[in-house]
Amino acid sequence: MTLAQRVEELVIASGTDSKRVIGEFVLQKKSRLCDFTTQQIAQETYTSKSALVRFAKALGFSGWSEFAREYANEQHYQETHYTDIDPNLPFHEDSSTKDIVNLMCSLQMESLMDTADLVSPQTIDRVVNLMERSKRIGLFGMSPNSLLGELFRRRMLTIGRNVEIPALGDNGLLASSLDSSDCAIIISYSGNSYACEPLNALRFLEPNDVPVIGITSRGTNYLRQHAAYTLSISSQEKLFSKISTFATETSINYILNVLFSVYFVRNYEKNLANKIEKGRILEYQRFSHLSELKEETSES
Repeated sequence: MTLAQRVEELVIASGTDSKRVIGEFVLQKKSRLCDFTTQQIAQETYTSKSALVRFAKALGFSGWSEFAREYANEQHYQETHYTDIDPNLPFHEDSSTKDIVNLMCSLQMESLMDTADLVSPQTIDRVVNLMERSKRIGLFGMSPNSLLGELFRRRMLTIGRNVEIPALGDNGLLASSLDSSDCAIIISYSGNSYACEPLNALRFLEPNDVPVIGITSRGTNYLRQHAAYTLSISSQEKLFSKISTFATETSINYILNVLFSVYFVRNYEKNLANKIEKGRILEYQRFSHLSELKEETSES
């Protein structure tokens, strides 16, 4: 979870107290936050310097200066690495169909590039190593993340590797059946709702020493603290104030595709032959009149 998202969470949880007013000021000023002195901020928010310090400490910082510096740096990075497309509201009431076509394309490409920048090839290799030596793989996530997980499960099944996904409400049942010879993948954007699905699976996984692979947003969160490995999602969307999870879904799907592809290439010839043979058997009734889609068939 980015620092901006942690500020947003604090604003939502703070009701009408000074933290909410200060948080709204912070979210509005973005990278320009360091242009204001504590005295100016206190005056504009009708609070006090001590209230600013308490706000910073609520987010785990020693004081306001440390918080403001890190927040401004994070915002500067985002402002210099991304276009002016708002991932939360990428189109508006007056957007034309052509505008939406182009905006959605740009948004998803941006999400892919951001995720690729965040991906560590070394971490991917370690995660795939873990998946290869695990007897069972469990995948935990709430909709729509679980739907992306289902696509990953299907791809893995085409090369003979099963990934187990619990039905709604069965997180604990699957998690408690795994042990140290298995692994678990948990997908959570915020990574902080430890009392709810899917993170509540951790209270079953940890006592059984099940290694956890976390797919979550950047920054500090509960899932990162409890996972053996973490893969970072493009984290530009707000928690609630958005049209949909366009960028997040693109990012998660990309990470799962990378994991599948690296797993596939470890036994490339075997997996490719297995995949093609299963396709011939299971999809023999499919056909196309387009030459580009036609499969070569051997004569008997």
